[in-house]
Amino acid sequence: MENANINGKVWKFGKDVDTDLIIAARYLNTSVPSELAKHVMEDADPEFVGKMSVGDIIVAGDNFGCGSSREHAPIALKAAGIAAIIAPTFARIFYRNSFNMGLPIFELEESTEINEGDEVSVDMDAGTITNKTTSKTYNFVPIPAFMQELIDAGGLMNFAANEVKGK
Repeated sequence: MENANINGKVWKFGKDVDTDLIIAARYLNTSVPSELAKHVMEDADPEFVGKMSVGDIIVAGDNFGCGSSREHAPIALKAAGIAAIIAPTFARIFYRNSFNMGLPIFELEESTEINEGDEVSVDMDAGTITNKTTSKTYNFVPIPAFMQELIDAGGLMNFAANEVKGK
């Protein structure tokens, strides 16, 4: 797998982070990823985009991505450079949209033990998340092979295009 390991700094958010908080409705007049990226998590933390770095990881509470079913939310997160999201649970449509857009997300009940600023490493093949700051390792159910292929391809559309090309 291309993205078998993901390493990054943690940004922490609470539970029930809805798609309007991820990307506010006032920015939905575009679907251009680079434009959406400028405003990701703006209503939760107006300085978020300026503070985060490409490759960082969001850790949140239960029900991340609840609310409307818009695909703009995972597109904005991925375009901003968020490498992955870790939460105990995800809203069902956000979960599917994330994989379709090539944004890796991981369900981890113990995500509340991970703090903002911690450095974490995700081993997708082994199904482990290691908090490098505390040296604690957590297990999650590994992502099914097909869904890992979607992430490796950069999302469903790229995956389908590669299939058509015979790659």
